[in-house]
Amino acid sequence: MSPQPVYVIAEAGVNHNGQRELAFALVDSAAEAGADAVKFQTFDAARLASKQAPKAAYQKQSTDAAESQLDMLRKLELPRAWHAELQAHARARGIEFLSTAFDADSLDFLCDLGMPLFKVPSGELVNAPLLWQFARTDKPLVVSTGMATLSEVEQALAVIAHAFNAQGEPAGMDEVWQGWSRQDWRASLQQRVTLLHCTSQYPTPAHEVNLRAMDTLAHAFGLPVGYSDHTEGTLIPVAAVARGATVIEKHFTLDRTLPGPDHKASLEPDELARMVRDIRALQQALGHGAKAPQPSEVDTRRAARQQVVAARDITAGQTIARADLATARCGRGMPAAALWDLVGQAAARGYAAGDVIEP
Repeated sequence: MSPQPVYVIAEAGVNHNGQRELAFALVDSAAEAGADAVKFQTFDAARLASKQAPKAAYQKQSTDAAESQLDMLRKLELPRAWHAELQAHARARGIEFLSTAFDADSLDFLCDLGMPLFKVPSGELVNAPLLWQFARTDKPLVVSTGMATLSEVEQALAVIAHAFNAQGEPAGMDEVWQGWSRQDWRASLQQRVTLLHCTSQYPTPAHEVNLRAMDTLAHAFGLPVGYSDHTEGTLIPVAAVARGATVIEKHFTLDRTLPGPDHKASLEPDELARMVRDIRALQQALGHGAKAPQPSEVDTRRAARQQVVAARDITAGQTIARADLATARCGRGMPAAALWDLVGQAAARGYAAGDVIEP
C-alpha cells in the first residue's frame, strides 16, 4: 500500500516580525502553497531568555549584534490575542494552525486552543521537565533533534515514555530510566511520536545536513522520522522525502530581505509552493514498491518486445536449426526466450522468412 501523504509544516515561526497583518499574510501564503499546517512560536521572552543570554552567531549576522537575545525576542513575541484569530483564519483557508511553546505557561495556553499536535523544538529536547509536560498533553508529538546526540534523543524518548505511562512527575532520572527498561512503555511511543532530524544552523550548509541520520534515528528507535530543514532552497527537503521522511518542516517568509533572524534561511512563497508540489509529485513517484508493469506500459510492452520469427524459409517437418530463427517486434507470437527451445524440433508447418513462429 502507498504510504500516508507527507505532512508539510510551513514554519512561519517569528517571521511575522510582531506585525499582525504580516502574520495573517503568512497564513494565506502557507495555505496557497498547499502546506498541511502553518506553525508559529509562542513564548514569553522574559521567561525564555535571561538578560545575559547571548545571541547565536547566525542571529548576530541577521540582526543587531549589539542587541541582546532577550531584546530581540521581545520584538518577536506572537501576542496571545492573535492566536485564536489566526487559528480561525487558518482553518477557514483549509490549513491547520500550529504553534510551538517554549515554556509551561505557553504550553497550557496552546492546549486551551486545542492544538492537534505539538512540535517540540530542538532547544527543548533536553529540557526534561518541559518535555514531560509536552508529553502529558496526550497529543501527538513531533520532536526535533537539532544539536542532539543519539543518547540525548534516547533520554528525551525515555522522558516522554514516562509521561505517557506514570502517575506523576518522576522523582529523578533514575525513575525515568527504570521506566525506559519496560518494553510496554517504549511501545507506547508508537503512533504518538515522530522524530525530526535537524541541523540547527540558519542556513544549514549542505555538508552539514547529514540526511543519513534520519536512517539512524529510524533504526535506533523504530519510530517515524522526518526532517526539519534550514537549508537554502528546496532540494534537501525533497531529498529527505525520498529517503523516507513522513514530516517536513520548512521556514518561509514573504520576503527574505525583511529584518529578523530567520528570514534569510526561509523560502519565499513561490518557492514554498514549488517545494510542496515537488514533495507531492515525488511521493507519487515513489509508489508502492512492487515491481510490475504499470497500466500505461501494457501497450508499449506489446509494441516494444520481440518475438520469434523465421530467419529464412522453413518447410513443414524440417528440423529447425538455430540459423533458421531470429527475433523481431511482431506484437504477437512466441517470446524471444522460447527461441532456443525450438532448435532441434520439427517445424509444424512451413514458414516464409520473416513469418511469426506460432506456438
